[in-house]
Formats: sequence, C-alpha cells, structure tokens
Amino acid sequence: MEIGRSVRREAYVRKARAELGSLVERGVLMAGNAFSSVLLLKGLPNEAERTGAAPLSGADGKALRAALSALGYAPEDWCALLTVDAQGLPLDAALLREAICTLDPATLIACDDASAQLVREAYADTLFTLDDFEAAMLLPGRETQVLGMRVMALDGFEAALSDPHQKQIMWARLKRLPPLGAPY
Repeated sequence: MEIGRSVRREAYVRKARAELGSLVERGVLMAGNAFSSVLLLKGLPNEAERTGAAPLSGADGKALRAALSALGYAPEDWCALLTVDAQGLPLDAALLREAICTLDPATLIACDDASAQLVREAYADTLFTLDDFEAAMLLPGRETQVLGMRVMALDGFEAALSDPHQKQIMWARLKRLPPLGAPY
C-alpha cells in the first residue's frame, strides 16, 4: 500500500514540475510555494522585480506575508506571480488563467489594478455570469467566488505601504480572507 502512495506522489510531483516548467518557459515569473492555498498576483513590478528579483521579494511581499501570518496562514502558504513577463509586457490572459489553474489556489489576491484587470480578462466568461456587478468587476475589497476560488483585488498594495490610512484599508480587506477550514 505504501509503495502505491509513493509512486502516486512521485507522479504528482513530476506532473507539477512539468506544468510549472512549461509556464516558466513561456515567461511566467513566480516565487514561493507552488502548492500553497494563497496566490498573490502583482502586475506593476517595482525596480528590483524589473531587474530580476523574485516577485514580491521586497517590502510589499514582506508585508503581505506578515499579514497572512497574522491571519493564521502558515509561513510557507503563499505563492507569488507577476502578471507581466521579464520584458514588462502583460501576460496573455489565457496564459495567466493556465498559470492560476496550474497553481490551483483556494484564494487569489490581486495586489494592484493591473493584475486585477488581467484577472478580469482571464475570467471574463465566468465573471460575466455573476449577478452581483461589484463582484463581477472585482472591485477592490470585494470578495468574489470564481470557479471555486476566493478572489479579491486590493488595488495598490505596494503604494499603500507609505500611507498609514491606506495600510489600514489594505489590512481590513485582507482580514476578509482568513484561512479556509478543512473541507469536512
């Protein structure tokens, strides 16, 4: 019985490596734990990220990880993805959707308007069916269910770090996304 589990586990790992490798080959820039429940999207990279630093490796990433930890997420329970490629061009909406599906997060957080806009494009067919206009438009601070994922746009998280009032707004938004309980 244990051998069967081990073989299955290895098959899952090989599949994940192949899928993630394919995304990287096509220009997707990611960091963190690919098996985490939280995916952080950023569409406006800072100078360090534009010159090769890992997504959300700066002050904004540190603040987001601290916020997630304060909410009860495990320290390793995050993955970051830029919605632009190494040249700064927006990812194709289909490629972003594939990346999100590959990572399969329970919670998707768009940290800025550029990433939220690309999520709107990638999931337009699903968002269009929602009865709630604010949810369908992914308005900042509004939790939306999209194909089984909780999705929230923060709108300018990195810029908010320099303004105490805006930081409070971001914290209030993030508090709406506590870790999900076990599905049983």
